[in-house]
Amino acid sequence: MNRISAIALMSGVAGLACGRDYPDFIIHNAVVYTLAWDDPSRDGTPAANAPVENGRWVANSTAVAVTGGLVSFVGSDGEVLALAGSDTHVVDADGHYLVPGFVDSHAHPNELKPRALRVDLEGVLTEDEVLRRVTERVRETPPAEWVLGGGWDEGAWANQLPDKNRLSRATPDNPVILFSLHGFAAWSNQRALDETGITADTPDPVGGTIVRGADGVPTGLFLNNATDVLKDAMPPKTLDDHVAEAAFGLETMARSGYTGLHHAGVYLDHHRAYLALDDSNALPIRVYGMIAATDTVLMDEVRQAGPTFDPGRRYQFRAVKAYYDGSLGVRGARLLDDYSDRPGHRGVSGADYGFDQERVADMMVAGFQVGIHAIGDAGNRETLEFFERVYAEHPEVRAHRNRVEHAQVVHPDDFSRFAALDLIASMEPPHMAEDKTWAEDRLGPERVRGAYAWRTFRQHGVGLTFNSDLTGSDYNIFYGLYAAVSRTSKDGEPAGGWYAAQAMTPEEALRAYTVWSARAGHLDAHVGTIEVGKFADLTLVDVDVLNVATPSALLAGTVLLTVVGGEVVYDGR
Repeated sequence: MNRISAIALMSGVAGLACGRDYPDFIIHNAVVYTLAWDDPSRDGTPAANAPVENGRWVANSTAVAVTGGLVSFVGSDGEVLALAGSDTHVVDADGHYLVPGFVDSHAHPNELKPRALRVDLEGVLTEDEVLRRVTERVRETPPAEWVLGGGWDEGAWANQLPDKNRLSRATPDNPVILFSLHGFAAWSNQRALDETGITADTPDPVGGTIVRGADGVPTGLFLNNATDVLKDAMPPKTLDDHVAEAAFGLETMARSGYTGLHHAGVYLDHHRAYLALDDSNALPIRVYGMIAATDTVLMDEVRQAGPTFDPGRRYQFRAVKAYYDGSLGVRGARLLDDYSDRPGHRGVSGADYGFDQERVADMMVAGFQVGIHAIGDAGNRETLEFFERVYAEHPEVRAHRNRVEHAQVVHPDDFSRFAALDLIASMEPPHMAEDKTWAEDRLGPERVRGAYAWRTFRQHGVGLTFNSDLTGSDYNIFYGLYAAVSRTSKDGEPAGGWYAAQAMTPEEALRAYTVWSARAGHLDAHVGTIEVGKFADLTLVDVDVLNVATPSALLAGTVLLTVVGGEVVYDGR
């Protein structure tokens, strides 16, 4: 049963939703940034109707009323409090900052619970430290039980990739798999290879490499699509396991201030879990499902049913996520010219990486938005050529707000093509902050200028949406905003920002996690701004995200309240 009545949705008058003349919920004494003004110019200059006075952002209201899950009034404290009834829940924001709910437009929330249980290898740069952490976990784990870890940066390790030898000697009795930070590499011990049946006879999958020694025997390292060989061979999870993982991940995101996310790569098990949670009204935040193009069973199922759009339900599946090339860190991204640090090598893409043009095009024709993972400049160019071919034959699919996920390295000639094709560039500020230490080594000083190029996209009129690609990067919204406006890592390096001309203004960064993410998920008519008739998806924070004295002040921000459809899903005050 839908949470919001169809009458209220059609009328846009929230007070009709429950037949009452007073709100269910009020937030007052807030600095409210509704974002219900025009987009800034391409150089970041605020619109003429933006609430800016003497170069400083000002609140355009102080209170919000919510009725039947929808915003029913936006105005001053006096105006809104006068509407309250005896049963109205009133929240004093204590002068803090209320913004439209944050949306992470490329996430993998099902990975958060396993990550919480895994051996944490983020920031680890030596095999000795990996072995210390893993053996510490193994000592408290019964023999034969699986030990999983993750977070080692495949980009930082690319010139010294590990193998199974020392890991196997240290952990002979437990199968161990250590996944990399961005998921494009996995490192296993011999016991894991034995348990999964992976031998010298196991073929490399399309778009992946099982690294082998001179004798053809796997070394324990799996790159790009080959990581799925390990994942698929692990003991299967039940529906209850997937439901628990989904609930944990979404509750974590609610505590982090997110009112919605786009799950980029929904497989059948994830799909079933989301349906079960939504059917029982147990989804804490909105989930926009991007069906994994490699899951042919689910693809066929949803293609027959067609894309959904029922705003009263929190789970929508109306998009497809496909991969065109590999990652830059392990040199799988497809480049037009050789890698600067590996002559003769250009990565892998297209059919060689498992991209099925016909199947993806069929989903577009069936009405689904498509988001295609493209990292290298050749991968992005070939992705553009794919869209051009499909648009030429089926011009109606241009209106689907199709996306390029990451759009990480783009040739100067191709930015304008994104705009001409009405594509959205779905990008991750944290990736820039984390990759900058080695990205220029891969690309060279000229080609790197087209990498993580947010301002260049804006200058060409290309729509942006920002996200974390969790668990590949820290999903803390304040880190995302900070990276977007500073072009530095958490330690403030480099001073002045890495290719600082590509930085966003605070308004652009905020919009890229709210209004623009809502548009990328076809929900901008219902969320993304704080306006009467829209869902009351709201986030209260303790830092003025539009008026920070220095970007580093953002890193100290805290989420105080998360509201989804008028329901408080997290209260951290």
